[in-house]
Amino acid sequence: MEKLLYKADERGVAEHGWLHSRHSFSFAHYYNPDKMGFGLLRVLNDDIVEPGSGFGTHAHENMEIISIVLEGALEHQDSMGSTSVINKNDVQVMSAGTGITHSEYNYSKSDKVNFLQLWIIPKEQNIKPRYDQRSFPENERTNQVVRVASGDKNKGVLYIHQNAEISLGVLEEGKTINRKPSFPGNGIYLFVIEGDLLVVDEKLKRRDSIGIWDADEVMLKAETNAKFVVVEVPMN
Repeated sequence: MEKLLYKADERGVAEHGWLHSRHSFSFAHYYNPDKMGFGLLRVLNDDIVEPGSGFGTHAHENMEIISIVLEGALEHQDSMGSTSVINKNDVQVMSAGTGITHSEYNYSKSDKVNFLQLWIIPKEQNIKPRYDQRSFPENERTNQVVRVASGDKNKGVLYIHQNAEISLGVLEEGKTINRKPSFPGNGIYLFVIEGDLLVVDEKLKRRDSIGIWDADEVMLKAETNAKFVVVEVPMN
């Protein structure tokens, strides 16, 4: 088993007034040659957008983009004609493929929105762009790790164009759960949303994360009530 610990206070910081962002990996003006991603997980941004503000229309290509709304609501529009509001506990996926443009704005005029944005390198280039979205209520995750997106279309969740999976978990204090990679050889990247977790003898607090590879199984134990994201990705 190999592992890397990523502490919350070591993330990149971007403060733009309307946007408060923390970068787990090198992104935009934050560059750290030791933090260029974890396997094929290239970006994990923890973004807070002020009321009435947001990201204007911008372009992406050849990337799987996943947004997980933690608090508030995010308004989305794109060049495929998709228009939606992504609410708390919703997950959105986009395959940028040959190229898309989109915008993301805080839907509220009074409350902030907090969401995680993940980018995963796809297994093929220049595919047809696509969009999907689904809700995964928190009360259906208690003491479970619930799959929300997968490269296996037979899993019945949101599809991503890579042999990868994303899951959301909620563990009550003292509870344990074991996690095995769904795709052989994949690494596991765990990001703590709230609470305290013990993962392979490492104590993780709010917004800490850990990357683990060459492991058949990983045990998680909640030292306090905890919420977290598990990202399983190919390592190369």
